[in-house]
Amino acid sequence: MNYALKSPKYTYEKEFDRIRKEYDLKGQIKTVSNIACEYIITSDKQFFEKIGQEETKGYFETAYQFVSEYKDLGEQYILSAQVHNDEKTPHLHLIFLPVVHKKDKNGNNIDKLACSEFWKEKDSYRRLQNAFYNYMVLHNFKLERGLPKEETNRQHLDLKEFKQITNFENTKETLKNIKLELPEVPDIKDFKRLSFNRDEKILEEIIKPKDEFIEKLYQANVTLQEKLSRQANIIDEAEKYQKERTSVLADNRDLHNQVNNIKAEYKEKEFDIEWKYKSKIKSLEKENNRLHKIIDKFYETVDKFIIWICHKFSIGESKELVRDFEKETHILIDPVKQLKREKKEKMHN
Repeated sequence: MNYALKSPKYTYEKEFDRIRKEYDLKGQIKTVSNIACEYIITSDKQFFEKIGQEETKGYFETAYQFVSEYKDLGEQYILSAQVHNDEKTPHLHLIFLPVVHKKDKNGNNIDKLACSEFWKEKDSYRRLQNAFYNYMVLHNFKLERGLPKEETNRQHLDLKEFKQITNFENTKETLKNIKLELPEVPDIKDFKRLSFNRDEKILEEIIKPKDEFIEKLYQANVTLQEKLSRQANIIDEAEKYQKERTSVLADNRDLHNQVNNIKAEYKEKEFDIEWKYKSKIKSLEKENNRLHKIIDKFYETVDKFIIWICHKFSIGESKELVRDFEKETHILIDPVKQLKREKKEKMHN
């Protein structure tokens, strides 16, 4: 039942590098920089049950469109959008790059990756919630906007504080043992027989009001039990998500450590390979210099040998001798020139 409104082509890291390069994103990236943000978009369970599966899909598609338009972000900067239907309440996980659109010093339009600038207003999250509510209502989704804390005077409590205030552990134990049963009330007919119909006031003014009061108490107890049950369920759910969050954070830390270890390992291997190649290159350069010296010495010796032959046998000028040799044999004394000639001949053939 889960599905994607958008899936990354590669890993988040590779996808980030691709987008940054393709759209020429400005902004200095440091090891502590926040380069991606996540929204979890949902509503309450009853809302989704009321609108149905098809309309729920439209709800998340509209929410996706809202994110791409909010602060003129642009759909291209959404990395991933996954709808989860395998839990109690449908919800959308959406990851995006916090890109702002501005001008550089020369007045040119640029896109800059800057999380702190994207959320620069002190009430950024309240503005986001207001904008989301207005956008969804405009698209015919009947949401209810919560009241600001200035009106409700509510304060955030962590689970430990909330448990202490609500006496959660005792409440949970009481809910296990409570039995909602009406007390046995004598039948009004029995009272009628006892009174022999002599005193109608007992029935009307004592017995009936008492029965009605007991019924009201019973209904009040039922309502109270429902509220206590909801309270206990909320804390159970909160504990569950807190454990999941702790687990995810631990996994992220482990993954971060693994990535750092892999980077360190490859950095070390990269250094070893680079050192080996540099050593090999130095060795080859040294050998190359030695060969050059040998070839130069060979040229020098050949020249001296040719001159010696010319004088020994009175042949004449050494240059003419070399020229005659090259003409008759079609071989150049200079090996570099000879190799070039052979190469040209091969190309022509």
